[in-house]
Amino acid sequence: MADLQRMVDELAARLGRPLLLEDRVQRVVAYSEQNGAMDDIRRDSILRRTSTPEVRQWLRAAGVHDSPVPLRTPGAPRLGLLPRVCVPVRHEEGLLGFLWFIDAEPAMSATQVDEAAAAAPVLALGLLHESLASGLASHRELEAVTGLLLGERDAARQLIEAGAFPQALAVTVLVARPLADEPDEAQRLALEQGLLALRRRLSGHHPLHLVRYDHAALLVAGPPVSPDDLHAAMSVPVAVGVGRPRPGLAEAAGSYAEARHAAEVAARVPDLGRSVPWERLGVYRMLTQWPDRELHPGLAPLLGQEQHLPLLETLETYLDLAGSAVATSRALRLHRTSLYYRLQRVEELAGTDLKDGGERLALHLSLKLARLAGSYKPAAKPSHKVI
Repeated sequence: MADLQRMVDELAARLGRPLLLEDRVQRVVAYSEQNGAMDDIRRDSILRRTSTPEVRQWLRAAGVHDSPVPLRTPGAPRLGLLPRVCVPVRHEEGLLGFLWFIDAEPAMSATQVDEAAAAAPVLALGLLHESLASGLASHRELEAVTGLLLGERDAARQLIEAGAFPQALAVTVLVARPLADEPDEAQRLALEQGLLALRRRLSGHHPLHLVRYDHAALLVAGPPVSPDDLHAAMSVPVAVGVGRPRPGLAEAAGSYAEARHAAEVAARVPDLGRSVPWERLGVYRMLTQWPDRELHPGLAPLLGQEQHLPLLETLETYLDLAGSAVATSRALRLHRTSLYYRLQRVEELAGTDLKDGGERLALHLSLKLARLAGSYKPAAKPSHKVI
């Protein structure tokens, strides 16, 4: 998650007026350059990192703790307090903090208030991340987890020494990948929001997380959590991959690599289900490692052509079921004569011979590779198990 100070500075620049961000007990978290109207309360809050009990009581009486929307609070000359606009910062109805603007010289426009309110959900994620990071500042946690998943062993030491993860427990990584072909910023924020909410519920597993442009990683200690928890936390549809547990945090990069591969396959191969552990990838464990995904030369021209999709689905099912015509007819609910006709058409169009074991293997692997590449998208077939 982006650093809160940077977000505060950017918002102040967009609005053209200074602001201050507090947590829910009104301790100062971040503030922009104070180049506008200033009162004694703003000055003391910055110097002491908090406001006085009298000011907090005055603002509570004005309704800032109860309002779900921005509100204007009146000035209090006896307290040295100018009028303010307060934007509550909330996450899932819970109050996390306050965004404050001095409402004078000049007063804020309705458009400015609306823009500040629109920024509150992102600031809420930042505050939530700060609270979950415990003894480790959120930006340092982000850097450490990023390094950890890149294989930097010193990152594990930083997280353990900061108390963010226990030294003696195993680590498992789960990866959530949006099903959209090109995830946008809204989906990335949905991943962040879902993982932050899940971390609160899984505190006993000492969770850590990282969000990237096309996937999110969740690290948990001890026994692995259920992928269903990850699905339930997400407001966007995702495929979930689960890496194998590793004995210590320093080896998390291996579990992460497996989980990423599993999530990619789960997104491409609906037959495997919405959640796929690395151990259940079958032949896809090997295929995801192939740098050059060259297909059977006779099969490639048939891919991407709607009229050939039934033939390819029939061929894949036939090969998945070890060339059993009986099992294939039953799985596809297809008459035996129709099955033989389709297989013959495949042989003619692809220039192949299904009685040749080498050809069958090349065709079978090519279909799986085409799934991973997205050039072959059959309907899910829950009635038989793919290899």
